[in-house]
Amino acid sequence: MTPALPRTDRGRLLLVLVLATVVTAFTATVPLLRDWFDLRVYHGSIDSWVHHGGRIYDYRVPGTTYGFTYPPFAAVVMLPMALLDLGTAVMAALLLNLAALVVVLRLLAGPAWRRLGWYGWAVTACLLPLFEPLRDTFSFGQVNLLLLALVLTDAALLATGRTRWAGIGIGLAAAIKLTPALFIGLLLVAGRWRAAAVATTVALGATAVAARVDPGASRFYWTDALWDTDRVGRLGYVSNQSLQGVLARLGEPERAWWAAGVVVVLAVWALRARRAADAGDWTAAFALTGLAACLVSPITWVHHLVWLLPSFAVLVRTGHLRIAAALYAVLCSSVVWLWFDDASGIDGFLGGNTYAWITLGLLLWLPAGQLRPGLRTADRSTSTMTVAPSPVAPASSPAFVQSAWGFSGTAAAAAGDSADGLGEGRQASSEPTASTRPPASNPQSSSERASSYTADPPPS
Repeated sequence: MTPALPRTDRGRLLLVLVLATVVTAFTATVPLLRDWFDLRVYHGSIDSWVHHGGRIYDYRVPGTTYGFTYPPFAAVVMLPMALLDLGTAVMAALLLNLAALVVVLRLLAGPAWRRLGWYGWAVTACLLPLFEPLRDTFSFGQVNLLLLALVLTDAALLATGRTRWAGIGIGLAAAIKLTPALFIGLLLVAGRWRAAAVATTVALGATAVAARVDPGASRFYWTDALWDTDRVGRLGYVSNQSLQGVLARLGEPERAWWAAGVVVVLAVWALRARRAADAGDWTAAFALTGLAACLVSPITWVHHLVWLLPSFAVLVRTGHLRIAAALYAVLCSSVVWLWFDDASGIDGFLGGNTYAWITLGLLLWLPAGQLRPGLRTADRSTSTMTVAPSPVAPASSPAFVQSAWGFSGTAAAAAGDSADGLGEGRQASSEPTASTRPPASNPQSSSERASSYTADPPPS
């Protein structure tokens, strides 16, 4: 039985205030804050490079073994940080991540974003801080949310047929961090040759710029640092929710098993992503690619799982609200940290890899490719089929949420928008994290839990 939701603005405001209070209390008392650890890595590396003549990849955060692990172009992009002290850099990172989150939500909502209204967006704003990958992204000062915004911008361009500029966002993201390079693979699998060429050219051009700025750093990264997994941290650390992490916690050192798993995952991804793209379901295609990237990357710290956000948009769009709510709740729970000390045994195998199982399950099952061109055309011509909710109707009812996210042709038509949403776009022409445990007294363990990304391997 679905609980009654407030129908008046006064009741809704009261609910939002209660939710905001509960969320504030939760985030202030339960998760560990990460003290901007990764941002301190970025800031320290840039400061050493610019002001003290140091080398980008030699810097280490005092008292730890963690330093800069991104491609050299990431350091070039972060150069303005040399003008800021750490406190100002923290504020800038918060604002950038907030702006990126707004962009991501706007793109995933599509042209019907207004239908959620103040109440729907207020409830969404209350629920998002509970999501562990987002909590860690903000408290580490991470960059994955910015990269997701760049990638989804290309998804929107492809969905609306504005393919001239498609690929630039993916190319830039891939030059900053290697994980988004799989989205170039998506463009190839989908037969979007021009966009793939643009993305590849941008990525190579950005990499060349970095090589021109600091040839030594580029040479060291591509010949040494990229292949040195010791710079990253322990593969078996519970925050590593990739296939490699699962195998490492089993004590399996053979890379052949990991390589075999990667091949299987990529085969499933290519098949499902191609079908989604052929149907014009670009949200699902990009969601599947984010899932696959998290699985095949040698390191996928918990905060990297912000790449799962498009999958939740797909679940909402296709009416699987209860499944979306259940999975979201698990990803808010920090449950994997129960096996921080020991992930052995059946319980460790199942529970300590919970987030990896969710990612794998979504890759196999996520509804995709359900947007048939004929249906979209019909939906566009029958905009009267969907009626905007009246002020009396509860704006957060399941049916409203499903249509308001702008992924169905009906919702887009009702909104009177000529451009398709991300999910219903017409075919284009041609370690770390919110643990609920207290900080470890051992400096090495504490450092590991506070630096999931800093120890992040370039391919992650």
